[in-house]
Amino acid sequence: MLDQTVSDASVSSADPVLRHVKEPTARDWVDLLSEYRKPDPARGVFELLVTLVPLMAMWGLTYAALSVSFFLALLVAIPAGGLLVRLFLIQHDCGHGSFFRKRATNDWAGRILGVFTMTPYDLWKRSHAVHHATSGNLDHRGIGDIRTLTVEEYNSADFWERFSYRLYRHPIVMFGLGPAYVFLLQNRLPFGYMKSGSIYWISTMATNLGIALFAGVMIWLIGLQAFLLVHLPIVLIAATIGIWLFYIQHQFEDAHWETGETWNVHEAALHGSSHYDLPAPLRWMTANIGIHHVHHLCSRIPYYRLVDVLRAYPELKDVHRITLWESFKYAGLQLWDAEQKRLVSFRDARAAMA
Repeated sequence: MLDQTVSDASVSSADPVLRHVKEPTARDWVDLLSEYRKPDPARGVFELLVTLVPLMAMWGLTYAALSVSFFLALLVAIPAGGLLVRLFLIQHDCGHGSFFRKRATNDWAGRILGVFTMTPYDLWKRSHAVHHATSGNLDHRGIGDIRTLTVEEYNSADFWERFSYRLYRHPIVMFGLGPAYVFLLQNRLPFGYMKSGSIYWISTMATNLGIALFAGVMIWLIGLQAFLLVHLPIVLIAATIGIWLFYIQHQFEDAHWETGETWNVHEAALHGSSHYDLPAPLRWMTANIGIHHVHHLCSRIPYYRLVDVLRAYPELKDVHRITLWESFKYAGLQLWDAEQKRLVSFRDARAAMA
């Protein structure tokens, strides 16, 4: 897998003395963290069960609440959406080959889960591998990432390019319309890989067929209106949470972007990914994905072992740490200032030119 060969490249046995001899470099951290890479199959099954069973229960509870009030059902749909995010993150670990020991087990589990997360596994796995291999590289943007322009690129763009970019980066589009578009529409065709091989078409169409069968059975059981009023809010809530998480993992003020000549995969992993330090319940619901700098350094670490890494190496806790309340201010940053090496708002970029 591309992300395995790049972000976990040249992994050797971890040297327990290394961190005491000198301050570890980003490349040193890859070696130090390699001991956490082995998944526990029993733990994987347990994590799957404690996600799927509550999700099914919350889905049923949302349906039951619908007979009382749509607004009550919508309230119940919020934790259900959170559990769907957790299911997606299990699929995410399968894509990295870190959830189960065998590749085939990871792949088939990921494909089945893709029906419920509305994400074609093989297509997503490829684009996400590209994301890991190119994250923070200004010369390789556009696949599996949030579109980001530099201040110079924005200032040199014409009116329509600026308008489309401002629209794309507006919070209503980015976290409202955008997630719905990605999971309901974009994922239905292998965009970006139309001519890259039959596997991406098969993955997408098989996922679509699975979604249609699931929807058909549920509509037969409870009716079209009830199905849409229950399932659609859950999916949209999960999609919005998922896009927000992905956004804040790489879109923060002191993020790391470089050009191809100075870009380094390990530096980009450590300094281009945040530690989104969420409260414990939200950390569980989001499967520790907030410990994103560690994940990018060593993507083969199962999510349930990421907390163990922070316990063993507490110095990693404060690397680009962002709290829940701090994170909201980063929704207003839209452009990369290559001179200041930080993300800035449209307003800041305009003021700098005055």
